[in-house]
Amino acid sequence: MRIPIYQVDAFSGRVFAGNPAAICPLDAWLSDEQMQAIARENNLSETAFFVPEGDGYRLRWFTPGVEVDLCGHATLATAFVIFRYIAPELSSVSFQTRSGQLVVTRNGDRLTMDFPSRPPGPVNVHPQLVPALGAEPWQVLGASDYLVVYETENQVRALKPDMARLMEVDLFAVIVTAPGRDCDFVSRFFAPSKGVPEDPVTGRAHCTLTPYWSQRLGKKKLFARQVSPRGGELWCEDLGDRVHISGEAAEFLQGTITL
Repeated sequence: MRIPIYQVDAFSGRVFAGNPAAICPLDAWLSDEQMQAIARENNLSETAFFVPEGDGYRLRWFTPGVEVDLCGHATLATAFVIFRYIAPELSSVSFQTRSGQLVVTRNGDRLTMDFPSRPPGPVNVHPQLVPALGAEPWQVLGASDYLVVYETENQVRALKPDMARLMEVDLFAVIVTAPGRDCDFVSRFFAPSKGVPEDPVTGRAHCTLTPYWSQRLGKKKLFARQVSPRGGELWCEDLGDRVHISGEAAEFLQGTITL
């Protein structure tokens, strides 16, 4: 069996930046075990698989360790592949996913994802969270992930989490954030228990970051940077129960998987 594979750097207009995702178009589903094995072999934060369904596609995402319910950068990368190689006549594409219907629209080089909003709220903080991060935050909230808020961008950049201790926390992942020096806010994202110690740029995190910073800053449209070593840029908009997350993408490779 031969399966096409693309690797795309999402949330960046150039290669070697943003977040790399592997994209595998399928005519029919492989077994869950095969898809998980491919994701583990790729060893990227996400590998996306999609098959035609109705007027769009069914989309699934796998880290090297688990299947996840929502992934932004691999959705952006999948739309990039469809617009470039599979259906270049389209201006938008619809995906059915474990998080419902997700639509991606293109406007020039920028792609915009329509995602569910996941605003954070009060949370019982796991006792290992702050010690694992190694710096006392200004505030800790939670949604699907912890949202740990610091006072300055420098604090976020300087964090060197203890990944072994961070694996013990009870929510899916940990988002850290602070006001940005040349943007509205910065962030980083850690999910070591899911096979992703630090994610380069994380779309799902901005489902929580966008409503938080929109309310705090009193503005609906926001420009964000994820300040991982690779780094990436995102344009976000708070729409109430939905958020728009926009970014660019760059193709790194095409190839074939042989099973």
